[in-house]
Amino acid sequence: MTFQILAPAAALAMWSMIMLLWLVATRLPAMAKLKLKPENIVGGRGQDLDKVVPPKVAWKSHNYAHLMEQPTLFYPVVIMLALMGQGEGLNLWLAWAYTGLRIAHSLWQALVNTIPVRLLLFVLSTTALFGLCLHALIAALHMHP
Repeated sequence: MTFQILAPAAALAMWSMIMLLWLVATRLPAMAKLKLKPENIVGGRGQDLDKVVPPKVAWKSHNYAHLMEQPTLFYPVVIMLALMGQGEGLNLWLAWAYTGLRIAHSLWQALVNTIPVRLLLFVLSTTALFGLCLHALIAALHMHP
């Protein structure tokens, strides 16, 4: 078995933590500027702050939420491919492409956030993920006991 394909998954997981830190590093100062004290907020959710913080602050939060959505398919598919011995070649390339495109999507959304480019990055990353899912299904259907 080859486990090289786990590296892009680990990289994307680490990137998600970096986005979380970036979110906190921008949200807390924005809240302080608005004189919002976290300890005084009861029952709210992070997205409730979208109405009061500047858009560029909210964009980091939106992207972090996105990293908790579609990539939840990426992680198990990568693990399945690794366990089935399909973690190299085209699948490894697709996994790195997915990770790189998701990081580019994060940076674009957090800094510029124009929709056409963001959509293109999303479509390209989704295409890479679709390929990984298809390869995992094919490999699973052709496994012999």
